[in-house]
Amino acid sequence: MGRIRIYADESVDIAIAEGLKRRGVDAFSARDAGNLGLTDEKQLTYANEKKAVIFTHDTDFLRLAARWIEEGRTHHGVVYCSQKAYAIGECIRRLKILAAVLSSEHMINHIEFL
Repeated sequence: MGRIRIYADESVDIAIAEGLKRRGVDAFSARDAGNLGLTDEKQLTYANEKKAVIFTHDTDFLRLAARWIEEGRTHHGVVYCSQKAYAIGECIRRLKILAAVLSSEHMINHIEFL
């Protein structure tokens, strides 16, 4: 079972991806990838190509991921968290736990709420 990679879309503070990297989690951001300004569809496609779970504060990804599943398309998972739910440090802590306990195989076509 492979470890999950976390791709933070542009709705997420880059400090979260940076904090995860410092803690040994395979994480990168839309800014790291040069993907600022891409549509949600293209962001999810990019994450899928990189076999990464997309972490987002954008509820549109919940509908998009569900639509992909209905269409028989595969994605490598979505982790959603309301932007106001947790401070940056708490997001990092919770994502680090998810990365430690969930496999990339488990996250295929899975939506997780932080």
